[in-house]
Amino acid sequence: MTAPTHVALELDDIQRGVLSPRPTPYAATYILFRIDDRAHGRELMRRVRAAVTSAADTVNPLGETWVSVALTFHGLKALGVPPQALETFAWEFRQGMAARATALGDVGESGPEHWEAPLGTSDVHVVLVAVAPDSARLEAAVDRARPAYHRLSGVTAIWRQNCHALPTEAEPFGYRDGISHPAVEGSGFAGSNPLAPPLKAGEFVLGYPDELGGVQTPQPDILGRNGTYVAFRKLHQRVAAFRQYLRDNSTGPEDEELLAAKLMGRWRSGAPLALSPSCDDPGLGADPRRNNAFLYERDDPAGFVTPGGCHIRRGNPRDAAVAGEPRLHRMIRRGTAYGPPLPEGVLEDDGADRGLMFTFIGAHLGRQFEFVQSEWMNDGVFFGAAGTRDPIVGANDGSGDFTVPRRPLRRRLRALPRFVVTRGGEYCFMPGLNALSWLGDLKD
Repeated sequence: MTAPTHVALELDDIQRGVLSPRPTPYAATYILFRIDDRAHGRELMRRVRAAVTSAADTVNPLGETWVSVALTFHGLKALGVPPQALETFAWEFRQGMAARATALGDVGESGPEHWEAPLGTSDVHVVLVAVAPDSARLEAAVDRARPAYHRLSGVTAIWRQNCHALPTEAEPFGYRDGISHPAVEGSGFAGSNPLAPPLKAGEFVLGYPDELGGVQTPQPDILGRNGTYVAFRKLHQRVAAFRQYLRDNSTGPEDEELLAAKLMGRWRSGAPLALSPSCDDPGLGADPRRNNAFLYERDDPAGFVTPGGCHIRRGNPRDAAVAGEPRLHRMIRRGTAYGPPLPEGVLEDDGADRGLMFTFIGAHLGRQFEFVQSEWMNDGVFFGAAGTRDPIVGANDGSGDFTVPRRPLRRRLRALPRFVVTRGGEYCFMPGLNALSWLGDLKD
């Protein structure tokens, strides 16, 4: 079947957290709940429906503030969703993130046996996320949502993670984050790369044609339509170890920053190597009209400017043939820092827990999130370097290396350690607003 050239999304039924760019700066919190009483769980769905903002509602008395809610497979079961409906959800979602650990590279110290409780267990049923421009408005958003679960003895809050984004938009390793996001047909939100046409809505929202012309919708239609899949991951970042590795493998401060840029594909400011190959350009890095407007294959097929194995080129090969036509592996990615920043220049670990709460949003867990994790982040066969891993977030174990193409001799970094450790995560389904009402009205 051929997908239409334009689709009108039902924005009033899609949760705002699916498509809306986050404010800058912002604060966020993730709260997990366990449902012990089915009736109270359904009441939670009815109440939270009033707190969740739709993608059509961009005017809020609290400013750029909203609340989103998602459920795990165990959560849908706890609400009493019929088995025949549960079987229509993606099989990766039904298995859960912990069961998919090997495919995702969550092994060794990142394995589920080491995850922070209760992440990855059957106790996690509901995930509530609140986003706001600052901590004060974030707490106001949480207060607005609190009546949804207050005095429901059969619903228990079991975990919370507060997050923040600095005015510099830097993540714990010091790079500007949140730069790249795709344009979604019918969403009304522009993508960050003016050279890339919008992707079909069905790549991100269930119930619409995707890049292949297919339509994925869990059943019944009122439950699946206008929903999406979400992967939440708590990723601990070893900032001191990362800084020390840069120091040990560089000839001086300037070379250290160049090496950091080659590993990421961007300078710390967010300026891409593709547009500023020899030195950082903070003005370019801070300009959302320019800092993502580039391609690879057209101008740098061999990776002499932006190495093929660097983080951003692995995560989004852009116009490379491996990226696929149609473009099947793009995803909406959001990251929010947590924990105190490590002071500048410190090379010793202070023992604090810091890192990123990573969020994937997409309609295809398998060919989007899992494919990118297994084939692009944890293998390099797609660009001719089989067995290599992403130097920043890959499942490195000290035996891998990273190559910087250059003339006359390439530069090779050896013994890459693991800089990012998975502390836990969940696969979730983020329903449309009508689906929240449907879940609240379920009967035994």
